[in-house]
Amino acid sequence: MQAFKSLDAVAVPIARPNVDTDQIVPARYLRKPRKLGFGDYLFRDLRLDKDGRERDFVLNRPGYCDAKILVAERNFGCGSSREAAVYALYDYGIRCVIAPSFGDIFSQNATKNGLLTAVVSEAESGALVAALTREPTSAVTVDLASQSIVCGELRYRFTIDPARRTRLLNGWDDLDVTGSFAEQIGAFKAADRKARPWALPSPAP
Repeated sequence: MQAFKSLDAVAVPIARPNVDTDQIVPARYLRKPRKLGFGDYLFRDLRLDKDGRERDFVLNRPGYCDAKILVAERNFGCGSSREAAVYALYDYGIRCVIAPSFGDIFSQNATKNGLLTAVVSEAESGALVAALTREPTSAVTVDLASQSIVCGELRYRFTIDPARRTRLLNGWDDLDVTGSFAEQIGAFKAADRKARPWALPSPAP
């Protein structure tokens, strides 16, 4: 997994609460193989009509097409537990979502796939959405080490679970997290062998 340190990029505002995983990626695309990518399916039914024509949706507007940061309202990623919602965002190019709150499972899946979920207050997300709506090409800087967000004159600190922060800063997957405790695991095994030699498997005859 690619580590996340800091990001300076265009940000797209999604001015609506309770964006669920079915809006992020419709269920009919969940059968697609992961290796083919899910970026084309991101907000598919919000971006395009049934004939494939573009709707008036923010990602279709000039200035936002290269966005790598998404600023949303509360409860982003609620709904079903589909990990493909994170795939769609990541494959589209989004590396960070800023919102007041997230669906729990969505946030867990995001961390495991290298996508930062940065929690700010509703007032702060509202101010960011308003600023980005006025100036679509505004650059936003997100720094995970300092847990800071800068957009023009707006400067905020975001919160994130410390364990998730460590995983993202190091680019660790589940095996890497386990490996980070290798010294403690080795010490435990050595002590256990000494305390319970009878528990070891008998050598082959």
